[in-house]
Amino acid sequence: MPNKKYLSMLGMARRAGKLSMGHDMAVKAVMEHKTDLIIFACDVSNRLIDEFKVCAKKANADDIEIKQIAEAIDDIHRVLGYKAGVITVNDTNFSGRIKELINQEENEYGNKD
Repeated sequence: MPNKKYLSMLGMARRAGKLSMGHDMAVKAVMEHKTDLIIFACDVSNRLIDEFKVCAKKANADDIEIKQIAEAIDDIHRVLGYKAGVITVNDTNFSGRIKELINQEENEYGNKD
């Protein structure tokens, strides 16, 4: 797995306590309007992504951005020390920079969306 800057930034956000990892914690963050970025591993189901889109709509959180990264759940586990397919970033500074880095990575390598 190549060294990707957004993974390093996710690690910093984790150490700062600004991530909600796993289904239940991520749903709670969305419903409480604590996040503006939801990140999915590449190997999660489309049903899970659709569930979070519906959840964001129910919470009237249309400003939430959804990103699916190229890393699998096991890769995220290696980087963050927590096995999760969905992560929310609960800080606008971290989420802004992480979105920037993910977009940069996508443009550079033509990965996802």
